[in-house]
This record gives sequence, structure tokens and C-alpha cells, in this order.
Amino acid sequence: MSLKERDSKPDLYVAARILKTLKENNAMKRTALATSCDLAYNRLVKYLEWMSEKGFVEIDEEGFVHLTSRGEEAYDRLVKWILEYIGRLKILIPMNA
Repeated sequence: MSLKERDSKPDLYVAARILKTLKENNAMKRTALATSCDLAYNRLVKYLEWMSEKGFVEIDEEGFVHLTSRGEEAYDRLVKWILEYIGRLKILIPMNA
């Protein structure tokens, strides 16, 4: 798998954290969103580009990120499923792994 192919496949746990954070906080600026999701800013920007292309988020002229109705649907399907069956949105990796 090439680097480009790997980068085009988002980590669904990361996407779910972004969706959940936006659902809970309404609109947020990108820096605050990155901090809330425990993501590097440049990584968040890549996810927002992907999520915008999929119609999950919109960024307004003031730089606020908003969840769209399609994003709300993704939240209902993905985030609720992860929380129900996995129990958390962040994978904890053992130190010796």
C-alpha cells in the first residue's frame, strides 16, 4: 500500500472523535477543535478536508467548523456504534506494544 493510499483511508476513531466533539460543542474554530480532539493541527486539517468532501462538515467564512445534517447522521451511526460496542473513542495502546 502506497503512502497516498494509506493517507486516503481515515482512522474512523479519529473521525468519530471529531464528530463527537462538534456534536457536543456546536461550531468550533480549528485550533480549539484540534486541541479538544487531541490531534495535531495539520492532521486535523487533513481530516476536515476529507470530512468536507464527504459533506460531514462545513467551515464558515469566520473559520468555524460546523457539523452538517450528513455529519449528524454519521455521528448517529458511527459514534454511537463505537461507544456502544467498543466503549470509547480512543484506542489505548499498551506501552510494551
